[in-house]
Amino acid sequence: MRGAFCTILVLAALVLVACGTVERREQASTPPPAPNAPSNTGKYYDNDGPDANPPQHLVMVPDAIPRAEPLHKFANQPYSVFGKSYAPAAMPLGARQCGRASWYGRKFHGSRTASGEVYDMYAMTAAHPTLLIPSYARVRNVENGRSVVVRVNDRGPFLRDRVIDLSYTAALKLGYVQQGSAWVEVEPIVLSGVSAPAAARPGGRDAVASSPPRQRNGHFVQLGAFRNANSAETFHRRVSAQLHWMSELLHIAERDGLLRVWAGPYATADEAGAAVQRITRSTGFNPVLTRF
Repeated sequence: MRGAFCTILVLAALVLVACGTVERREQASTPPPAPNAPSNTGKYYDNDGPDANPPQHLVMVPDAIPRAEPLHKFANQPYSVFGKSYAPAAMPLGARQCGRASWYGRKFHGSRTASGEVYDMYAMTAAHPTLLIPSYARVRNVENGRSVVVRVNDRGPFLRDRVIDLSYTAALKLGYVQQGSAWVEVEPIVLSGVSAPAAARPGGRDAVASSPPRQRNGHFVQLGAFRNANSAETFHRRVSAQLHWMSELLHIAERDGLLRVWAGPYATADEAGAAVQRITRSTGFNPVLTRF
């Protein structure tokens, strides 16, 4: 039965799921937060959430219609976030991924995605760490059986207990806007006639909209490294929202042909190490310490 594998996993163990090579961990569900709930609730980013007066009849918005599109020149290059490397690639026909889906809303509405397109929280789109950009996927809520087709045009989520970030409308149609996340099955839609991404020279990008560091030398905490400016900027915004207590220290710097999302500079290695520990407690990831 289609989707039975994910359904059985959810029913058997609500706090631990394994699907293929993906392992997910999620705490028991908590009551939905207010729209401006802090990021440590795990529901949505700080000061994010739905609009006060969203458009009507969003459940009637049609699913994305899969069509062959040329792949983005830069957004499919390998990158690293929180010390973990990602290599975007096409998933084989019939592949499925199980885990938690979250959604992102008004805080990012109108911002650029990793593809360079403007994020529209009312469109049927999604962010995924490794699915090709652009590509399409069917996402099924295994808790209620609802499914949607979305167009992947962004990168994320990078929390270890999430496999995909959906737009507000896609999450609404799947029925989990209020609780903030849901167990889902992600099935990539494989299309023929999609051209391979062109090779990108290191640093090939548009202008980077980020403040330079206050000084060039010191101790830094590296949270991500990208070849594509849109991906770097998208990640910078998300980290700033999630780790709002250090947003003023975050910036994008170009080093060795890569766009690196750094926090700092810190005067001493101990100060930088303390920042790493706090980031690890907040996200579960281990950033990289560096010095210039």
